[in-house]
Amino acid sequence: MSLLCNTGDWFTLGLGNAFRKLEICSMEWPASINLENMAIHAAPYGGPIAIVKDPKMFIKLDGGTSTRPIIRVFNCVGKLISTINWDCGNLVTLGWSDSEELIGVQDDGTIFIHDMFGNFVHKFSVGKDVTDVADAKIFTSASGTGVAVMTSGFKIYILNNIKDPKSRPLSELLNLSSSLTCWEMVCKDRTTSCLLAVGNEITIVRHGDNVFTNHTLTMRNDFQSISLLSVSFDHEHVALLTNTGCLWMGSWDLKHKYCEFVTGRQEKANQLVWCIDGSTQYESQAVIVSYMNLILIVGATGESSVYTYDSPMTIIPEMDCVRVLTNYYHELVQKVPPSTSKIFGINISEPASFLFEAHRKFQDRSHQSDEYLCLIQNRLPAAVADCIEAAGHEFDPNTQKSLIRAAYFGKSFISGYNCSDYITMCKTLKVLNVLRDRNVGIPITIQQCVKFAGGEKKTFGKCFLCFFFTRFNHLQPVVILDRLVFRKYYGLSIHIAKYLKLQETRILEHWAFQKIIHDKNDDEVARKIAAKFSSAGLREPMSYANVADKAQQIGKTKLAITMKNTSALAKFHMTIRRYPLAQNLYKKYCQLNSLSTLKDIHSQEDDFLSQAELALREALQLGNLDASIPDISGNYRKAGKAIEAELADETKKLIRHQKLLQDKYQKDFFGLPLHAMVRKLLQLGDQRYAEKLKSEFKMSDRRYWWLRVQTYADSYQWDELEKFAKAKKSVIGYEPFVEVCLSKMNVAEAKKYLPRCSEENKLKWYLRAGCYADAATIAFVQKDIDSLLKIHDHCNDPALMATVENMIGQLSSKK
Repeated sequence: MSLLCNTGDWFTLGLGNAFRKLEICSMEWPASINLENMAIHAAPYGGPIAIVKDPKMFIKLDGGTSTRPIIRVFNCVGKLISTINWDCGNLVTLGWSDSEELIGVQDDGTIFIHDMFGNFVHKFSVGKDVTDVADAKIFTSASGTGVAVMTSGFKIYILNNIKDPKSRPLSELLNLSSSLTCWEMVCKDRTTSCLLAVGNEITIVRHGDNVFTNHTLTMRNDFQSISLLSVSFDHEHVALLTNTGCLWMGSWDLKHKYCEFVTGRQEKANQLVWCIDGSTQYESQAVIVSYMNLILIVGATGESSVYTYDSPMTIIPEMDCVRVLTNYYHELVQKVPPSTSKIFGINISEPASFLFEAHRKFQDRSHQSDEYLCLIQNRLPAAVADCIEAAGHEFDPNTQKSLIRAAYFGKSFISGYNCSDYITMCKTLKVLNVLRDRNVGIPITIQQCVKFAGGEKKTFGKCFLCFFFTRFNHLQPVVILDRLVFRKYYGLSIHIAKYLKLQETRILEHWAFQKIIHDKNDDEVARKIAAKFSSAGLREPMSYANVADKAQQIGKTKLAITMKNTSALAKFHMTIRRYPLAQNLYKKYCQLNSLSTLKDIHSQEDDFLSQAELALREALQLGNLDASIPDISGNYRKAGKAIEAELADETKKLIRHQKLLQDKYQKDFFGLPLHAMVRKLLQLGDQRYAEKLKSEFKMSDRRYWWLRVQTYADSYQWDELEKFAKAKKSVIGYEPFVEVCLSKMNVAEAKKYLPRCSEENKLKWYLRAGCYADAATIAFVQKDIDSLLKIHDHCNDPALMATVENMIGQLSSKK
């Protein structure tokens, strides 16, 4: 069966050996970074990348540019993490330790250790006799990360573990000369060995052993020297490239030759790197030779493939693949996993391939789905297992979803199917995708994830998934969490730990250590640590002992004492929680005597409403409401009090306007409510800002009109009031205009608005204005005898009184 999906960048190196090239991400290098001029040192397992100008290249410098090396550390998407100005001796080489510490070797034999953030950790010397280092290798040994240095006199000294820097000469009897062209380190059977290439010979020297093994290489094509030497990531295989462009591949001890390959290229190669898949079969391995703008991939059986690039590239070896780093992209080259090949391979008729196609047809509502399922009815469990495993090997989330959905579709037809493998893979993919996200930048494969967790992949299928479940979910992937914590992704680390039901103690302790080291206010640090530890929701309370010891180590004795006392208080809080009445009495006591303790209790109980109310009360007392509003709003929102949270946000905006107006007019705006602020702006004549506040805070039109009417009347701006009344139809009527005029004893102005009052209120306002003649006319029209009698009682004009009596008589006679 032929499925062309996802096979565009596949290539074969011999029968059954399919390889593929995947794009991991695009790079975000700064504009000043050009890999053509740089020496690149990348840590494995998706670790950081150190870049420094290549000392072997001549580069034009600007006028103010220092000639001292500047080391820049990036993550795997090209985001700058730190910069190190190397102001010590001459730098020979850089590398990374297994704990992602940057190792720098100087020509005077001094080795410097920095963390990825550029902080100096420590330094040590290879030895008193080592003062003229010409070359150095940083390698993985049986006991950790090792360093080997070669002096200008061709003496080699080896440290097997930088954590315990004890150097020894490679061999007392070793006598090398300038004809040495290249060398590499190999660690096998807990022993460190060195491969030395001199002419057409390779000498294998075991560390501390005075017996050498010389191997004279005989190849079909003549050569004079070996220009490049490469040991595979697992130290099982070795490859060498001669000065004539011939490639030799074989076992690390040179006893077994896999193949010879003539590259046909005379230019000097930049790198020689193994691309392995973790299996023990040499036929499935490959070697990559990189030149200026292309990579040549050669299989152990002699087949080859070529990829060209439009910019220089660097090859980074990994335990199950290689990564290719360019100016624009970050790519991965690996042997296609068997489960993936069973589904997407060309002319494949495996059960997993039929299941995947059956699911596609099912989504298209095609009857062919059932036909495909009938072909593999007895082999469905194997097909489901292959789809699940293949999903783990994919980087593209959409492909992962397609494979997982196909597995879900297939398992529905299996009676009594155990879903543990399926659930495990779904969890694993969720974690892997988070790690690969651009904001985190750790693009590891699922095999590397297993390696992180302390295991080693042996087989495919169900056994592998069970193994992965055991390692990843039960023994804790401590290394992954530690690397996230070291990058200060504390929130993400805690989310992953909770998702996988792991303890968060190490994460919280590291966070507390960083707080102690970098924050200056010890009291605030102690309060934050106590609040975080108490609100972590752990089954057992966090121990403050390690935190107190850390504070003591860096000289913060007072903070250490506070942490010790807090530890005892935390135990008391955990105990009193079991007795609600006692806890309520204790809260009452704290409210009167210790608000800081009350804060810790509310934080421990996740009582967000009480936290908000307490913070609001405290802010009002201290007069720092503007600084406390964000926390108050956040706690109200967490407590489900949306209205209170919105009011807090509105208050924050109002305070911001008050500050602006205070600076603009040099008048006191602080503490004024919105109503008073708008009134004050209208009094100052800033109608535009007043309308801005009305719009932003959604003040009603009625309320705004009232404010304007009252403001004009208070300042006796009768002309402005009349213009305002004529500008548009009043939303509050014209009675307020009459009222404010009468309140200022200005009947003449009030008479301008009386005719525009509503009919039901017009009589009342004419009476209040003392316009009895007009009031009598309105009352007569409305046949309101009571109002006419009232006018008659208050009127002192005999003529008007006679008119009113006549009106009353007419209305009475009609009854």
